[in-house]
Amino acid sequence: MVRRHKGHERQIALERIETLAAQAATMAKARDFALADRYARLARRIGMRYNVRLPRDLRARICRKCTRYLLPSVTCTVRVHRGRIRTTCKYCGHVARHPYVREQKARRAKAA
Repeated sequence: MVRRHKGHERQIALERIETLAAQAATMAKARDFALADRYARLARRIGMRYNVRLPRDLRARICRKCTRYLLPSVTCTVRVHRGRIRTTCKYCGHVARHPYVREQKARRAKAA
């Protein structure tokens, strides 16, 4: 019986998620959205299988409803509304709201 090393598996899974995220970004910029969506879906499935959280920037780039890769002004609209960033998927219409507090605090600290 071979013993599994879950910590090592999770580390490999995180590396694969990061490479898939980079590939999804390059494919979306090259306007190949089918492949970008596939890479984003794969990254999400790897994260779920190995219980690894997706990086924050990738989490904001994947629609939670239809699992498509979101590229601002092409596949989604991004607006700032009441101190939050509101991202609307153009495929399914899902609205994701993310707090904008961290960026505001950094700007205030920089100005002071």
